[in-house]
Amino acid sequence: MMRLKNQRTARIKWHGVVECLPAPNISCLLSNGTKFRFSGDEVGFNKSIPCRNVTGYSYKVAVALSLFLGWLGADRFYLGYPALGLLKFCTVGFCGIGSLVDFILISMQIVGPSDGSDYIVDYYGARLVRLSITNETYRRTQISL
Repeated sequence: MMRLKNQRTARIKWHGVVECLPAPNISCLLSNGTKFRFSGDEVGFNKSIPCRNVTGYSYKVAVALSLFLGWLGADRFYLGYPALGLLKFCTVGFCGIGSLVDFILISMQIVGPSDGSDYIVDYYGARLVRLSITNETYRRTQISL
């Protein structure tokens, strides 16, 4: 485990280092120009994976509250947004439209707990990962047929 400091939010995030094993018979060209062929037992590279911070908010409970009691604002109260929960309670879930929107946002894990933590999700449960292209993304050249 190692600590990395985020420059934008000045929060310390923990990262774990994972050893990645390439598939057998994969050849890589090293920086010195030599070619290396992996047998499947060697460590090809290490990757830093961010750890997930959970504080006790269950994904199943949040979705169930949003589905059945979302028109009363129970989902927002549970996730730690009391002002939005009270607003949904007073307007009967924004006449149902706000309840439907919140159900979709909570189901897709776009809206999470107010403390910035992640949901507790079962091991085989759903979890969305936002994909993005950065400078570290490898792009293969297109082969024309």
